[in-house]
Amino acid sequence: MKKIVTLIPSATEIVTFLGKKELIVGRSHECDYPKDLNNIKKLTSPKINVDGTSGEIHKEITEILENTLSVYKVDVSELKKLNPDVVVTQAHCEVCAVSFPEVEEIVTNHLNKDTKIISLQPNTLDDVFDDIKRVAKGLQIDEITTKNLIKPLDERLKNIKIKTLSQKKRTIACIEWIDPLMAAGNWIPEMVKISGGEDIFGKSGKDSHWIKFDEIKKYNPEIIIFLPCGYDIEKTKNEVENLLNQQNKWSMLKAFKNKEIYICDGNQFFNRPGPRLLESLEIFAEIIHPELFNFNHKQDGWINFFK
Repeated sequence: MKKIVTLIPSATEIVTFLGKKELIVGRSHECDYPKDLNNIKKLTSPKINVDGTSGEIHKEITEILENTLSVYKVDVSELKKLNPDVVVTQAHCEVCAVSFPEVEEIVTNHLNKDTKIISLQPNTLDDVFDDIKRVAKGLQIDEITTKNLIKPLDERLKNIKIKTLSQKKRTIACIEWIDPLMAAGNWIPEMVKISGGEDIFGKSGKDSHWIKFDEIKKYNPEIIIFLPCGYDIEKTKNEVENLLNQQNKWSMLKAFKNKEIYICDGNQFFNRPGPRLLESLEIFAEIIHPELFNFNHKQDGWINFFK
């Protein structure tokens, strides 16, 4: 039996989805799904104050990365004790988890030479499915089993896509960070399109990028969705309230006037490139075309800011 360490929440979710949760012996401090992970050792901790505002967090992260340091600490001594056979990490984002070069250095210098690193590198939905297959292969799960597990996800995606094909595309702005403003990229624009929307700012398969309010004003989207990475609904709503109260210019926007500003749980959904992106897709569908979809994610996964 292989011992597995997962250093990012999406890795934990993928390993669980593949039916191998019982093999996980260590995880990141952010791994909180599924809920029963308390008995699994936490191996990372943040170097920043995660309870700060988005502006404060951005400043801290910027200062750390300017010095080419990782945003997270790894408990190397505990990792050595666990002596895993497989470490699942990522090379997608320096802010999301321990940097990949640091993971390589730790594994090379402190673990068994046979320890395998599986690195997730998602930019699109296809990449996410490929990552699931890569982890399955690394854990020696046969292709037929993996295919049977992935098939229902693919069917859910196609069902939403078919229903929205003939619908008028609604213009959407997806905001991944609040201070400063960042437009969501990677798999998000693709998910918006499948759900019946047109993502104004995000570019499919490309990194998220900073934007100015004037750009939002110029394109005046029908719907604005806040889904900041690492934030739950309550924390996001508090920051959006401060943003809108301090900057009355938002009230001139179409989305504000029509009460189409939405708050999502960006911690549990959207920013974890694993099997629960299908639930994130369903949330988009509910928001963009409520006349067509109701997957019962409202309140737990998203709310209307005004209601």
